[in-house]
Amino acid sequence: MSRRVTVVAVSVIAACLLAMTLAAGGKKTVEPDLARLVAGKGWKIHNRSVRALNEPGWKAVRFDEKSGDGVAWLEDLKFTDGEIEFDVRGKNVPQQSFVGIAFHGVDEKTYDAVYLRPFNFKSEDPTRRSHAVQYISHPTFTWQKLRNENPGKYEQPVSPVPDPDAWVHVRVSVASPRVRVFVNNSREAALSVEQLSNHHDGWVGFWVGNGAGGDFANLKITPAK
Repeated sequence: MSRRVTVVAVSVIAACLLAMTLAAGGKKTVEPDLARLVAGKGWKIHNRSVRALNEPGWKAVRFDEKSGDGVAWLEDLKFTDGEIEFDVRGKNVPQQSFVGIAFHGVDEKTYDAVYLRPFNFKSEDPTRRSHAVQYISHPTFTWQKLRNENPGKYEQPVSPVPDPDAWVHVRVSVASPRVRVFVNNSREAALSVEQLSNHHDGWVGFWVGNGAGGDFANLKITPAK
């Protein structure tokens, strides 16, 4: 073997070892293929139909509208702490747009979630504006229970105010028991709460509320370790 070939071989091995070291010591971000969601492969969908969204510049999916909540769990990935990022689009129609992400899922009825009510973003009613982003923990802590017993604690307005008919970027930071929600790359959390559930790991999935559909794209999940 020539000296040049030997040097190249050693360099390749060193690069591989460095890559392995970085991968082992760093955070690994998972970016699920949403085409598999449409095909029903690697995802478990409850109470919704999902189709590919044909829109220039976006590799997105659309959930249809049905009575009851809907969720699509990403199978084979259990999430504890870390960050979940995604883009979502609802619509500016009162009581018809509840769009977000569920995490620490056990089944279709047991999970924590944060979601947006886009129709409240620009409401002239300050009370409605304060209901723009919400934390829930099903099945016990529904939005009705939390609003009645702890008004203003588990839901907040969003500032700067997003366009209710446009794509919105959401980053959810989970450091159990603290959950913080950042909207459109704001440095200030739109919502910061302590989890109410006693389960601190589980599935992650797109979530829509009663009667609502929604569009989702660019899901990224980065475990804390």
